[in-house]
Amino acid sequence: MWQIGVWERDEGLAEGVSRLAQGTSALVRACRHPALLAGLALDLLIVSPGASGWAGAGALNCRTALLPGGRSALTRLLPAGTVLSYGASSRNTLTLSSLDGERASVAVQREFTALDGRAVERQELILPCGGCSPDLLLAQAGAALLLGRLPESP
Repeated sequence: MWQIGVWERDEGLAEGVSRLAQGTSALVRACRHPALLAGLALDLLIVSPGASGWAGAGALNCRTALLPGGRSALTRLLPAGTVLSYGASSRNTLTLSSLDGERASVAVQREFTALDGRAVERQELILPCGGCSPDLLLAQAGAALLLGRLPESP
C-alpha cells in the first residue's frame, strides 16, 4: 500500500489526490504542517503551492517528493530519494508551455519514474484549467502522473 502525504493549506489538493488514488492501494493523508506526517514512511509527498511551515520538513521520510520550484531551502531540508518540482521555470520537472482561459499545456521537462516503477517520458499534455491557479494545476498533473494516471480536470 502506498502512503501519500499532501502538505497543503486547504487548496483542495488532497481531495483531488484522493480521487486519483481511488482503485489503487493508496492511503492519502492531508495536513497543514509537515510535523503531522513525521514518523511515516511516505512513498509520495506532495507539497502544495500554498504550503507553509518549512521547519518541520526535515523530520519527514519520503521516497518521492513533488514540490513547488524555487524552494531551494526546502529541497535541501527534505529527506527524499527523488525530488520533482513544478512551476514557471524551465528548470522545473513540470511547467506550463502555454496557458489560455480554458486550457493549459503542461510540459514534462525530464523523464521520471512513477510510483509503480513505470517511466513517465517527456511530453506535453493539454488540460482544461477550470479557473485553477497554474501552480495548483501543475501539482495535480504531477500527482496524477506519479500515480500512473492521466491528469484530470481540476
